[in-house]
Amino acid sequence: MDHIGEIAAFATSFCWTITSIAFEKAGRKVGSYSVNIIRLFIAIIFISIYTILFRGMPFPADAPAHAWIWLSVSGFVGFVIGDLLLFESLVRNGSRITMLIMASVPLITGILSYFVLNELMTANQIIGMLIVLAGIVLVIIKKDSMSGQMILSHPLKDLMFAVGGAVGQATGLILSKFGMAGYDPIASTQIRIIAAIIGFSLVFTIRKDWHKVKRSLSNIAAMKYIVVGSFFGPTLGVSLSLIAVKYTNPGIASTLMSLTPIIIIPFAIFYLKEKMDFKEIIGAFIAVFGVAFIFMT
Repeated sequence: MDHIGEIAAFATSFCWTITSIAFEKAGRKVGSYSVNIIRLFIAIIFISIYTILFRGMPFPADAPAHAWIWLSVSGFVGFVIGDLLLFESLVRNGSRITMLIMASVPLITGILSYFVLNELMTANQIIGMLIVLAGIVLVIIKKDSMSGQMILSHPLKDLMFAVGGAVGQATGLILSKFGMAGYDPIASTQIRIIAAIIGFSLVFTIRKDWHKVKRSLSNIAAMKYIVVGSFFGPTLGVSLSLIAVKYTNPGIASTLMSLTPIIIIPFAIFYLKEKMDFKEIIGAFIAVFGVAFIFMT
């Protein structure tokens, strides 16, 4: 099939859109805390089925010690810390604003890569990152109808959950780069999820919060959303993203996979019934253009 990579990348953006909306809905019903650990258990089942079918083993037993160490740390930072903040942002800010702020991941990754990996950024990459930032600022800043002054569209504390989620994801990506080193990407994701399950289990045990998970499991409506989000996120979404990178230029794939802030707009209007102004739509397009500028120049 022609353009299979581009189609897979575009489909990935739809997966991220469905996942963010599903987890927002579930989080509003049972809280982001419980959603996090339940979706990891569901995701590990989906991914284990995948690895049985395509790798012939349910567990990444062939992973070297180096991969286990770094990918485990990556799983804890990315899934436990990063996603805990991300999911709380979905509940507080909604999926649309959260996904827009998550478009800053390339910017944060570039900055961290400079300091951690000593990877230099080109002038075009810096310009692209500034464009992404401008698009985000355009959306989260508005004029107060009473004072006429510019204010944040959401409380700063709520927005910082999304920023924290972006930092966690970016840091997790950098740590994953250390860990994979030629190892199978799907099996690498499996290791990250295993580490995250252990991390969350320790947190829930220390805080004695397992009753919250038990209560959440009995909420049928929330569980439907969690299952949908778990399938379209770490299972189908990750798989499609790998197909995209394999069959097309990584820059093109990255750009198409970053279209979620735009794709989510009609979902936000017609499904979530959110009111949007023209400025917010323009801001989303500017942010995505900035991502494209980073990878396409």
